[in-house]
Amino acid sequence: MAETKINIAVIFGGRSGEHAVSLMSAKFVLQMLNPARYQVIQIGITRDGAWYAGDGVLAALEAEDVSGLQAATLLADPTRAGIKSIFATEGGEMLKTLADVDVVFPVLHGTYGEDGTLQGLLEMAGVAYVGAGVLGSSVGMDKALFADVMKANNIPVADSVLLLRSEIQNDTEAAIAKAEAVSSYPLFIKPANLGSSVGVSKATSRADLLEALMYAAQYDRRIVVQRGYNAREIEVSVLGNDQPQASVCGEVAPEAEFYSYEAKYHDDRSKTYIPADIPAETSTRIRQLAVQAYLACDLAGLARVDFFLDRDTGEVVLNEVNTLPGFTSISMYPQLWKASGLDGEALVDRLIELALERRNERAATVHEYRRGG
Repeated sequence: MAETKINIAVIFGGRSGEHAVSLMSAKFVLQMLNPARYQVIQIGITRDGAWYAGDGVLAALEAEDVSGLQAATLLADPTRAGIKSIFATEGGEMLKTLADVDVVFPVLHGTYGEDGTLQGLLEMAGVAYVGAGVLGSSVGMDKALFADVMKANNIPVADSVLLLRSEIQNDTEAAIAKAEAVSSYPLFIKPANLGSSVGVSKATSRADLLEALMYAAQYDRRIVVQRGYNAREIEVSVLGNDQPQASVCGEVAPEAEFYSYEAKYHDDRSKTYIPADIPAETSTRIRQLAVQAYLACDLAGLARVDFFLDRDTGEVVLNEVNTLPGFTSISMYPQLWKASGLDGEALVDRLIELALERRNERAATVHEYRRGG
């Protein structure tokens, strides 16, 4: 008897500065899904938030030409499950079930995909999905809030301060003074809620700082100013739900001053070393801290946890966590697991298993009052 295929909806694109990265990640994930095991439907979200479904959606979004694609949506109503196609009639727009969905595989980075908003929709719809839930996604996404949670759990993080866009606009001098109080230059300025180094700048002077603050404020209303370290960048991939495991450590050695968007995706001079050439005890500590941070944020499925290893002191500082990390063929998350004995196809299989496991656990939760327990 033929094995029943699992219906997988891979969602990519989205309203984010990381839209293009999402398309690259989606291409890799789609290649890793074994057609003998999975029935796959592509769900592409344009830069302005329109949903389209069906074959060829990824190629259409890459070409920025969605003409002829099938408009689609997912309802928050769990009694009307599945991906719905939207079509016009004389009486107005109508919905029709296009595909059943057992698991959603979000390959969305940044806002409206990695920040808990999509996860909230999927929770309402009652569908299994890969990755962290609403809480973990939100905490992991916001760099300032994440730092506060790490401090509460005695996990060392980089010195930083949070600025609001309104502070920068209304009293620039006060905002600059607040930023400069973090440490001496260099400082790193980051949108609190983006990844892939979008909107990130390194400031070595007050003039740099002002320009960097204005730049980051284009991408978010919350801006993090972080102390610069003379550090090596060490990354760890984490996999699992309540009992997560950490991969080997890897090191990123950017050719540029820091691992910018261009260095990650357009500059082949940057190098990665897997495993990282660091002492065994340092590797063990970093991997333990990665798992500790993962559990503290109630993450699930996957995350990449990034650290600074100070070249001068050997101090280990947690930089950030990525709950839906880059998933291209050269991205650190799958590469670190490959070095740990789990190739791309097996990794994707495991993530889908974890999504179904998490859904089953949620299903065990009672959502109505039962007198007397």
